[in-house]
This record gives sequence, C-alpha cells and structure tokens, in this order.
Amino acid sequence: MKVAELNGVALDYWVARSLHDFVREIYFTDSGETVSIRGNDRGRPWDGRFTPSTSWEAAAAVLERAQRLEVSERTDGGAAHCVAEFHGGQRAVEGRGDSLRVALLRAFVASRFGDSVDEVLREPQALTGDRVRPIGERTSGDVVEDVPSPDGRIGDIQSPPR
Repeated sequence: MKVAELNGVALDYWVARSLHDFVREIYFTDSGETVSIRGNDRGRPWDGRFTPSTSWEAAAAVLERAQRLEVSERTDGGAAHCVAEFHGGQRAVEGRGDSLRVALLRAFVASRFGDSVDEVLREPQALTGDRVRPIGERTSGDVVEDVPSPDGRIGDIQSPPR
C-alpha cells in the first residue's frame, strides 16, 4: 500500500506500528473496525482505542515527536500539506491529506517505513522495535477438544487423598 493513500483503520494501524517506543500491543475492536493499543507514552498509560486519523488526542502522540514541522492547511489542489522531521525518523518527509491531521500522520508513517507499507495485519500482535509478532496460540484447524481424563493431568491438583 502507498503511504500517501492510507486512510481510516489502515492509517491508524500504521501510526501505531510507527510508535514502537510507545505501543507494546496492537489489537482490533468493534469487529475489526477499530485499532486498539496497549502502551505507555512518557508516563501516560494507554489501553484502548487508538484513532489518530479522527482524534487530535491520539494524534498528539505524533505531533509531540515532531522536531520540525511546516504546514499549509490547503494547497491549490485542495489538500493539506506538511513537511516534517520526527525524532527517530529517517529524514524530512512530506505528507498530504484531506486534513492537516491526516497529512501529519502520513508524513510520520513515511518517516518510519518509507513510501509504501504492507497490508494491515488484522490480529493481535506485540511490537518489538519496528517488528511485530502475533500474540496468542493457534491450534491446528483452530479446534480444541477437551478430552475427559479420569486420572488427571500434569498440574491438576485434584482433591487431597483421605
């Protein structure tokens, strides 16, 4: 996907992925339509919905990381435009969008990942640096059958003998 075309959930997801110094886990709520995170940003814990594409409260985490920011609300084409450098970013980048917030977020993602990113990984995941790994155990065929065991199992305390 091109970073310049990210919107909605995809933009929120890639912003969360870009905040690897803040976000520890990414998961989805509302039937996969909302990005949620767990993390701690400079002493402020966050556990819940993360929607920077629609909320300046969430987008402030990106704005606070800007070292240089030049903005123009609307260009001749009708889009907002910004040029920004971010702490930990690769270089100065440009972002464009329907709003200044979207332009800023796209510039932030581009500063971390370049001009293109992969598809959204829609499963719970843990961030380690800029890498993710799925959280949770998967089973073959996603079916788990609990077979009765009259003799107990390893770790089964059962009742004490009389």
